[in-house]
Amino acid sequence: MRLDKFLKTAQIIKRRTVANEAADEGFIKVNGRDSKPALQLKSGDIIEIDMWNYYKKIEVIMVPEKNTIPKKDIDKYIRVLEYKAKDIEF
Repeated sequence: MRLDKFLKTAQIIKRRTVANEAADEGFIKVNGRDSKPALQLKSGDIIEIDMWNYYKKIEVIMVPEKNTIPKKDIDKYIRVLEYKAKDIEF
C-alpha cells in the first residue's frame, strides 16, 4: 500500500492529500530516508512524521488489505513508538 494511502487508512493523517503534501515537503521519513507519497510500505517499516506541531514515530506492524480499518483494530496495524507535542508560539 502507498505511504499516503496508508497514513489516511490508519487514521494517522485525516486526508490523503494532506499526507501526499506532507511527504512531498519532506515532513515524512520512512526508515530514516525522505519518502515520496507513492512509496510502497511493508511490515516492519518505521515512519517518522515531523510536522510543525508534533513529532510521531510509528512502526508498521501489518499493511491492511482494505481501504478502511475500524478504529478498534488500528493497534493491529501500527505501533506508536514515540510522540512529542511541540510548543507553538503565536
